[in-house]
Amino acid sequence: MRQSFIELIMTLHFNHRCFGALSLILLTLPSFAAAADPASDLAAALCAKEQGSTFVRVRMKIGSGENQIFQLQIKSRISNAASDIVYQVLFPKERKGEAVLLHRSGEKFSGTTFTPPNTVKPIASEQMNQPLFGSDLSYEDIIDNPFRWPQQAIVGTEAVDNFQCQILESKAGKDHSTAYSSVKTWVDPRRLVPLRIEKYDSSGKVLRRINITRVLLEGNESLPADLKIYGPRGSVTEITGSRIQRGVTYPDTEFTPEGLKNLAAAPGSP
Repeated sequence: MRQSFIELIMTLHFNHRCFGALSLILLTLPSFAAAADPASDLAAALCAKEQGSTFVRVRMKIGSGENQIFQLQIKSRISNAASDIVYQVLFPKERKGEAVLLHRSGEKFSGTTFTPPNTVKPIASEQMNQPLFGSDLSYEDIIDNPFRWPQQAIVGTEAVDNFQCQILESKAGKDHSTAYSSVKTWVDPRRLVPLRIEKYDSSGKVLRRINITRVLLEGNESLPADLKIYGPRGSVTEITGSRIQRGVTYPDTEFTPEGLKNLAAAPGSP
């Protein structure tokens, strides 16, 4: 599988040792310079690269406190029609087993939280802006993908870390429920990776900024490896990956409330 940002993103791509992130992670794209609608073609290509299934382990540090370090495992499967993503806490010990299941069907979102030993709660659509385990990523950041939104435009160019990027602006339709008025993604066209993502409210204020701080080269592909997420509360969440397994075959039960209780790794994982 090849997974995205924010899917990220927090659904997230790695090489065999390093994380790349769930609905933020991009692989090689076809040339779009000569396309009749380069923005829509770019967005569609980014979506296509996220399709498939993965198993990922990551380290997530929230703010500066040592007590805000999590080890997580992420199980995901993504298609054009639907997405299922599970985040499960492996560390710290006192929170081991806490889990979140997020589901997309078309453009509708739902979710479930699990707290051991047996507390299961639904996540309503109006709760999608709540933070994942207190981090600077919301549930929406993980399960929604702005590259699927109907309005796409290339609105300029700007250098990020000495790489000249194209700025892709995404806007949702009127019937799409989202906390954001628009999302801008700075894409390095030479390596075809995002280097920055900014999410705005209706007044133009940046609610979240995601910086890709390290990009790795695996074969001919450049992959985002480390992320910094700046949230609306002024705090920062850092995400670093440890390993990924692509092309995982999951039973449907993994993506159910009962499946949240299963902390087993994907079959064949090291």
